[in-house]
Amino acid sequence: MVVLNKIYTRTGDDGTTALGTGERRPKYDLRVSAYGTVDETNAAIGVVRLHLAHAPELDRMLGLIQNDLFDLGADLAVPQREGKAERLRVLASQVERLESDIDTLNAPLAELTSFILPGGTPAAAHLHVARTICRRAERIMVELAARPEPVSDAGIQYMNRLSDFLFVASRAQNNNGARDVLWVPGANR
Repeated sequence: MVVLNKIYTRTGDDGTTALGTGERRPKYDLRVSAYGTVDETNAAIGVVRLHLAHAPELDRMLGLIQNDLFDLGADLAVPQREGKAERLRVLASQVERLESDIDTLNAPLAELTSFILPGGTPAAAHLHVARTICRRAERIMVELAARPEPVSDAGIQYMNRLSDFLFVASRAQNNNGARDVLWVPGANR
């Protein structure tokens, strides 16, 4: 278990931060950006949950996701290394749970006939913000993997599914799509 007695250490005053391996990297390092943006996604989901008193099942799902995102942050903070003991990694089963939850939320939704503009209810609007942050985290993780730096396939898949989950959840929070704000191409010409 992690014990945090002292919050400031001054070790990052030189513009570096430590990975879980102890290796120091610049704070602008792509790996640090990846797990920082995963953390940002998690914080945005925390704001969504403030608006879900009427939706306990979605709140429960998002609570599981928030924990998964900490797992993913740990996964990214401790790169896989040859000959070293395996650390906490995101698993395919976590991706599969997300897919199941997407299917559950998607089943009652109205058919989608246009692209959707972020909006509708407060919960839906905040879910769209979380979705866009999630997509940024996924792009950073894919770029990191292309460097090549070790990034788990399941971690990238998780973020890809999570953005889909957040989109479907936003529609669910918009009265199953009835309150979606639809894009009207060229409406303001």
